[in-house]
Amino acid sequence: MSFTLPKLEYEYDALGKYISADIMKLHHDTHHQTYVDKLNAALEKAPALQDTSVEDLLRSLASVPEEIRMAVRNHGGGHYNHTLFWQWMSPDGGGEPGGELAVKIREKYGNFQHFVDTFNEKSLGVFGSGWAWLMPDMSIITTPNQDTPLGLGLSEPLLGLDVWEHAYYLDYKASRADYLNAWWNIVNWDLVEARLTSIL
Repeated sequence: MSFTLPKLEYEYDALGKYISADIMKLHHDTHHQTYVDKLNAALEKAPALQDTSVEDLLRSLASVPEEIRMAVRNHGGGHYNHTLFWQWMSPDGGGEPGGELAVKIREKYGNFQHFVDTFNEKSLGVFGSGWAWLMPDMSIITTPNQDTPLGLGLSEPLLGLDVWEHAYYLDYKASRADYLNAWWNIVNWDLVEARLTSIL
């Protein structure tokens, strides 16, 4: 079984002024496709793993043959992270979450704005390339490169933000802060709430 590039659930230009069609095409069609292609190429050297889900590969990196372990970590992580990232954004996103997610955010952070400020601070603090994650316990963690919470032995995240420059440089140049401020307008809170509900 080969991994494939997932189709976007919205048009390239659907995120409007927040994430342009140009960067969506580059990010999805080029960067994500490259992760998929290189993951498949690595797994050609380990046929026994070719029917393993990307989640299980990342959870069990220590059991992946050493000669392809780094490729699976990097490109498998890139595929997993980006597959979720496209879903965490929506033309109908933004605003504030509701339901149990809102309750848990208030319990942990006092209010939604303090949560956003904390998430932004963590995201801005990532040195170089990486990701920021909201975990089921409402903690916010970061990982370098394309590393995932799964690779750290943690649960699947509720929400993740790509802070690699390839995610924003066409739109925001070197200003990660401007990208962060824009991104909150397209966060798909319905999906984040559904992921939380599936864990509770």
